[in-house]
Amino acid sequence: EQGYRVFAAGRNAERRAQLEEYARQGGLPLETVEMDVTDDASVDHGLAEVQAAAGPVDVLINGAGFGVYGVVEELKLADFRRQLETNFYGVLRLTQRVLPEMRERKRGRILNLSSIAGKLAIPLFGAYSASKFALEGMTDALRLEVYPFGIHVVLIEPGYIPTGFQSAATELSADYVAGAERSPYAPVYKAYGRRWRRTDGTVRDTPEDCARVILRAIRDTPPKPRYTVTAQARWASFGKRVLSDRLFDRQIIRAFGLDRVRKELGG
Repeated sequence: EQGYRVFAAGRNAERRAQLEEYARQGGLPLETVEMDVTDDASVDHGLAEVQAAAGPVDVLINGAGFGVYGVVEELKLADFRRQLETNFYGVLRLTQRVLPEMRERKRGRILNLSSIAGKLAIPLFGAYSASKFALEGMTDALRLEVYPFGIHVVLIEPGYIPTGFQSAATELSADYVAGAERSPYAPVYKAYGRRWRRTDGTVRDTPEDCARVILRAIRDTPPKPRYTVTAQARWASFGKRVLSDRLFDRQIIRAFGLDRVRKELGG
């Protein structure tokens, strides 16, 4: 809507078609590209399509990601790997493809969508946080490495925003949720569920709020290294900076009722 020529990449043909129709009705300069960020050939083909149509990429926004939720002891290694393959290696794969041209041109921006879960971890988010902590570390190093070439690298750190992400995560985590009652961690799953229900109905943040922050990160010269989205994310990030790990853990334990769970288990 701000006049940027946008290429939206994704695996889901139906969603791409819906986006193209939205763009057509609004007269927006947006085209979609088939791309699976976990597949080298798919990324190469998709980028070649973009470059043939519009030339080098000026701004890369790495937004692909999903979540699988379950306690660390019970998460299958295959699910851990799948989580990292999309959320971390997918970002890395695409970033490495666009950097040579950006270096040659001495300009470009890369925006990596992290999460407040890349700053702190909560119960059942071990795999997701692992992917986002990795993304944060890689992005911080990359920002310094490409500074001499005039390339800006930015982290976007949203808090919880209701989107289709949650329903997809629920579906992908169905086996763990189904087995929760038989798990020794059943009280932990229940504690998470109680906290989720209290939080879910009170959130007023929208994807548009995140889009506005992304637009600011594209336009700011120079951009900040990281931008938080939502008041929840700002407070959590501040708390992580000023509190000791022990005090911060106490806040999470209290918020999720884990002290009560410990008493129930006789700990």
